[in-house]
Amino acid sequence: MAAPPVVDLPIVDERLAQDLSTGMASVEKLLRSSVETEDAFVTEASKHLIEAGGKRFRTLMVLLAAQFGDPSAPGVVPGAVVIELTHLGSLYHDDVMDEATVRRGSESANTRFGNTVAILTGDYLFAQASEILADLGPALIRIQAQTFSRLVQGQIRETIGVRPGEDAVSHYINVLADKTGSLIAASGRFGALLAGAPSDVEERISRACEAIGVAWQLGDDLLDVASSSSQSGKTPGTDLREGIRTLPVLYVLRSSEPSRLKELLSGPVADEDLEEALTLLRGSTAMAEARAELHAWVDRARNDLSALPDIPAREAFLALCDYVVERSG
Repeated sequence: MAAPPVVDLPIVDERLAQDLSTGMASVEKLLRSSVETEDAFVTEASKHLIEAGGKRFRTLMVLLAAQFGDPSAPGVVPGAVVIELTHLGSLYHDDVMDEATVRRGSESANTRFGNTVAILTGDYLFAQASEILADLGPALIRIQAQTFSRLVQGQIRETIGVRPGEDAVSHYINVLADKTGSLIAASGRFGALLAGAPSDVEERISRACEAIGVAWQLGDDLLDVASSSSQSGKTPGTDLREGIRTLPVLYVLRSSEPSRLKELLSGPVADEDLEEALTLLRGSTAMAEARAELHAWVDRARNDLSALPDIPAREAFLALCDYVVERSG
């Protein structure tokens, strides 16, 4: 089975490109077989989001990190599957909490199967990840447990919201780091550790991957405001319409000066006000502030990556940093 599409990195090294292609295909094969069971319904529900596709971004992080050791080490592919199953399981739960109707361009699992089945399917994926993980050793089990703890804490913080006296921007960044950055950091750590890379390399890759994860999400915030539908894959202003306070919105609301834009962004933006809100937000200093924050996270990643051994995988990681900046507009 062919591997799914991944981020379009300009990888000029033919051996690295072939290694990644082969690795992605192996991960995809094991990912699908890992959720198969004698119960046809459980298999169908478990494969629902797998079949919907996705970038397999975390798999790419595992495979790139493994290049700093032995990329053919037997634990690398199972480790990537553990990461993907964990990510997919969290998406089933996220869609229930968000009452989402669409995921990856397809009907969400909760819409198709109901909330209860969606939650249980997410739990099943976590269980399958744990079964694979049990064969990879206690160090990986500990990393997974710590990562899962951060994922849940990030979701709790997001659900509860900003507490009295807490800075809304700091709260938001911390939620992104826990909900998104932590699993991408674990992806890099898994790949390096399972491939036998030196511990200092493992640490640098993990930190860089977390920073890339946060920057990617901040890029999504900017895309929702600045992009066309063809660039972002969704209608511009979707977050504004739903009242989701992304980073540019938080910078506007933090301002002490009253304004028409602040008034518009105080809650979900009505359809008739959306174009005005987008126009004002695009021209505001809040977008520049949000873009500066994204650049700061990318610079963190570059600093760690630049200290890694000079191999094609390092250049691919650095190219990914460039891509994260470019896609944000």
